[in-house]
Amino acid sequence: MFHFRQKDPGKIHFLCQPEDLEVIAPPVPAKSVLPEWYRKLPVVDAKHQSTTDSGLTIKRCMPFLDAMMTGWILPLAATVRLEIKEDGRSVEAGWEFDRVMVSNHGVHQVAGNPKEPSPPCKFHNYWSIRTPPGWSCLFVPPLNRPAQPFECVAGIVDTDTYTAHIHFPFFATAPDGLYVIEKGTPLVQVIPIHRNGAAINAEIRRETREEEMNRQTIYRNTIAGHGWYRKCARASR
Repeated sequence: MFHFRQKDPGKIHFLCQPEDLEVIAPPVPAKSVLPEWYRKLPVVDAKHQSTTDSGLTIKRCMPFLDAMMTGWILPLAATVRLEIKEDGRSVEAGWEFDRVMVSNHGVHQVAGNPKEPSPPCKFHNYWSIRTPPGWSCLFVPPLNRPAQPFECVAGIVDTDTYTAHIHFPFFATAPDGLYVIEKGTPLVQVIPIHRNGAAINAEIRRETREEEMNRQTIYRNTIAGHGWYRKCARASR
């Protein structure tokens, strides 16, 4: 139902109230905030390189990197303290900022969910998000990034028509204790997606000989070049 477009789709707009500009943490391109552990990781681990081991690390895995670089990171507007108690059954929040930062949902709204006994909470966001006609936004927990004491719930919003603030439900996932969630901490990854009016039907069948040969050629080119084939193929498109 959704697909990514390669041609220029226009712009995504993140808008805040005038008094909030340069006060609340701003959205940033996901590619600009790659995790520190990933930045430090070498492409080849010389300690493991041998005639039987290429020593390659995940830094050569383009799907892993592409996931981290796609879209935007929407951060926590201001610092929040979360206190998790009673084996996760109670979550209290506090902050000094002059806007509401966290509120609660009713536990009955998600009765039987896998995160029980943690109650559903909600981070408040003060950026309005607007996209061109036909474009929605997928909101997911930041991909391939360090776990936080919480995990936001994924969702899709038609941001070409819904321009009110979008708040982010979350569950506390850490053990009991007091956690300080700093201003600027990534809450969700925002990935604009284009709505396709026609549903995409699935075809489930045995591959043809031509399709099999194509798949094997791509795979063999990939391993022959230590994973560089996919990167070069992307660059030539």
